[in-house]
Amino acid sequence: MTMKLLSTGVNGLDELLHGGFPEKHMVVVFGGMGTGKSTLALQFIVNGLMKGEKTVYMSLEERENEIVESARGFGWDIQSFIDNNMLILIRLDPNDIKSTLSRIKNEMPKLIKSFGASRLVIDSITLFEMMFSDEAERRLNLFEIFAILKETGVTALITSEAAREDSYSTRYGLVEYVADGVIMLRYVRQDELRDVKLAVEVVKMRRHNHSRSIKPYDITNEGIVVHSESEVF
Repeated sequence: MTMKLLSTGVNGLDELLHGGFPEKHMVVVFGGMGTGKSTLALQFIVNGLMKGEKTVYMSLEERENEIVESARGFGWDIQSFIDNNMLILIRLDPNDIKSTLSRIKNEMPKLIKSFGASRLVIDSITLFEMMFSDEAERRLNLFEIFAILKETGVTALITSEAAREDSYSTRYGLVEYVADGVIMLRYVRQDELRDVKLAVEVVKMRRHNHSRSIKPYDITNEGIVVHSESEVF
């Protein structure tokens, strides 16, 4: 049976993915500071909204007005989609563990289903993980959240910070195991005398073939552009 694919809104990335994210997949995009994780998340929802797909954007970092302004900086008017009941922005407080956990576990699944959302963004899951000092508790809650959201049938893009000491892993090294797909954004430098470049790699995508090439990309005034025909060096 052929899987339905959802475009990420980034042409070069869709080529690496052989069409886009498989429907109902939970895909983690991780990288260091300034690698464009939130920009890619915005591009993903704008692409869906332009096709008439309803979307929920859950932020544990930026406030609603900040997300609208960030999108406007790339020329994307997401406020009009909010006004037309196509997009819901939700800001959760990572400092209030009890309330945030309750809203994600109890309110989010109901909201996604009643609103009819086909796309979901969580930006970022790292702040959720940081709410727990105990590793076993962090792992238990993370796996539970993924299972609950997957039951809704939504296709999700979830951002995560890379570990400081290892850019090939997320901060806690957990989400890449529970996610259906993993995309890594990172800085690369050929040698000390060359400019730093940005590179993207599709690390895994369950039950779907994809390119394993590492390709350069830029963050432009119109969003992320992946140069799928070019090499990093």
